[in-house]
Amino acid sequence: MTTSSYDPTLPLPGERGELLHALAEQRALLLITARDLTDAQARERTTASELTLGGIVKHLTRCEQVWTHIMVKGDGELPEGMLDLEQYRMVEGETLAELLEQYAVAAHGTENAVAALPDLDRSVPLPRTPWSPPQTVHWSARRILLHVIRETAQHAGHADIIREALDGASTTAQR
Repeated sequence: MTTSSYDPTLPLPGERGELLHALAEQRALLLITARDLTDAQARERTTASELTLGGIVKHLTRCEQVWTHIMVKGDGELPEGMLDLEQYRMVEGETLAELLEQYAVAAHGTENAVAALPDLDRSVPLPRTPWSPPQTVHWSARRILLHVIRETAQHAGHADIIREALDGASTTAQR
């Protein structure tokens, strides 16, 4: 399963295409860790962390959804579910296939939003969170996209460790 319709052989020109390509590469590494897993394995904790492979996919889906919303809407409002801690848990009744499909839809939404932006310099106010400074912080669309890339790369690394602890598989060996 792919995470999106984005085809790196037909990139957008310039910086936008380069950034989307970098994000697509990180998504692909993440997806290697979910190959050939049962739902039970995707829910299984294999380290001291509460993170599971299914939980990481679910969180990164929400990550792309909320940051794309922030980037496009630009109203400084807190997107629904941004602070919901359940986004880190694959609960009973959820399937890995469903979570992967939702991730693909979110990825496609991110790519379409980035492609539609007039430019990456567009600055938007970030929503207030419990850890926000007292003043309103603004980020460019570029910085938001870089944040999503960083978040995806960080969790792809977590997923690799979780998968290796689960059954010895690693992204390096499965590429």
